[in-house]
Amino acid sequence: MISGVVLAAGTSSRFGSTKQILILGSKPLVVHAIDALRDAGVGELLVVVGHDREAVEAVLPPDVRIVWNASYRDGQATSLAAALHDVADESEAAIVLQADQPGVTAHDLRALIVGFLADRAQIARLRYLDGPGPALLSREIYAEAGHLQGDAGARLLIASHPEWVHEVLVERPAPRDIDTPEDLRTP
Repeated sequence: MISGVVLAAGTSSRFGSTKQILILGSKPLVVHAIDALRDAGVGELLVVVGHDREAVEAVLPPDVRIVWNASYRDGQATSLAAALHDVADESEAAIVLQADQPGVTAHDLRALIVGFLADRAQIARLRYLDGPGPALLSREIYAEAGHLQGDAGARLLIASHPEWVHEVLVERPAPRDIDTPEDLRTP
């Protein structure tokens, strides 16, 4: 089984309010990531919450498992560690998405799963035409990911162990993150 993890615990400091609950299209920003993972066929969905916990939890679908990260102020790495600690025992890997990347599609994530299953690399990562995208982490490196600190998340792990990484090419530009209100106005 492949797990799906959405990191939604951040303070949204550059945005100025809790962006995870912002309605984009017809649904909250965090639900875009959940739906992409669900449509990609993951076996379980975990959402890590922290800042403005009640508001974020209120918009989550009932089929997700909520993971509370009391240390969310210490950076994204704490959310990643909390999620990997809570994935199901039968999970062999976890796709990790940010709550602020609504353009990542189920098609992208299915390609990531296929890439992982093809060679069982410790890390499979999407590579868009103009840069990297979300990653899938194999269970065998969960303990390593649990030692990360700060806001780097899995990027530091990827940079430290490039030999672990299998890149899966996506033939389009990387979807933009929603970091500021201006990002919503930019096509």
